[in-house]
Amino acid sequence: MKKLDLKINLEKYTRIDQCPVRNVISRFSGKWSMLVLCVLSENDSIRFNEICKAIPDISPKVLTETLKNLESAGLVSRQLYAEIPPRVEYSLTDTGTSLMPHIENLINWALENYGSIAKSDN
Repeated sequence: MKKLDLKINLEKYTRIDQCPVRNVISRFSGKWSMLVLCVLSENDSIRFNEICKAIPDISPKVLTETLKNLESAGLVSRQLYAEIPPRVEYSLTDTGTSLMPHIENLINWALENYGSIAKSDN
């Protein structure tokens, strides 16, 4: 690689405020975010407790934080129904739905390569 090309590549990742990799992927790359997105993609809309049942090892506090982060990133929609008791449902936004084929590709890659990656841990 030419020295100029290397410099340009390094600059595009080091400009924190303008780096798409940092500013977009970080919004859904947390430990639980992709799993939550997958659960939401399998349902038109789903309630909080149903997400908890689908991912039993996530704490309610962490699920709440994850949903808030995904909502603020524009990937998840939160619908509050004025009922007693209040009912809240979550679903993917159009942007979240457009992300899912890429996550599904990553899931397929992980399934295909899990064995060799797991072996490298030993």
